[in-house]
Amino acid sequence: MLLQIAFDKPEHLALLSLVKPYADIVEIGTPLLKRFGVSAITTARELCPDVMVLADTKTVDAGQLEADMVFGAGAAFMTVLSCASSATHETLGKRAKHFGATIIVDTITESGKAELLPANATFPESFGYVAVHSPTDARLAGNTSTSHIDAVRQMHAKGFRVSLAGGIGPKTLDQVIAVGPEIVVVGSAITEAANPKEVSQWIRDRLPEPGRGWPWDRK
Repeated sequence: MLLQIAFDKPEHLALLSLVKPYADIVEIGTPLLKRFGVSAITTARELCPDVMVLADTKTVDAGQLEADMVFGAGAAFMTVLSCASSATHETLGKRAKHFGATIIVDTITESGKAELLPANATFPESFGYVAVHSPTDARLAGNTSTSHIDAVRQMHAKGFRVSLAGGIGPKTLDQVIAVGPEIVVVGSAITEAANPKEVSQWIRDRLPEPGRGWPWDRK
């Protein structure tokens, strides 16, 4: 189970050196990308050369342009919205294959629906994960639902590997581990903590390691 730490604010970049020993993936969040562009990716790569970087582009169009920008800057992952056209998905799949990178399809626009993806949903080979994502604004508005955690099993039943994001932290970690997403995305629970390093280590120490017969170890 991989730990992805999400950075959304400029001041979060100062935390990279503190938390990088515990992160499998460093996420350059959408607000940070909009603030600094691909330089945020190159900065993360310079500060954390041994940690993979994800660019949370939430791409919906112009797939080749965006893929070439972020993968060219050193990102190993980027995100595309599930509602993007099949043409965009296909284009991103080809560019990811060219760079040896991975696409994560984000279902955030489907949040709250009984079925996040159609039963027959398929994606290009280089689409490695489906992101089950509780929107930040909904949570700030008072939505405390953890239905996105429960939806992990639905995505596994469809044959997808899952990246789980939204309100994940010490209070929900046991529930998260029980459903077994392949990637656990933690943002403000770490970046806004009084001691980000301590929280990162606490979470990392509790996440099971792959390859030990856990139910999410899939071929």
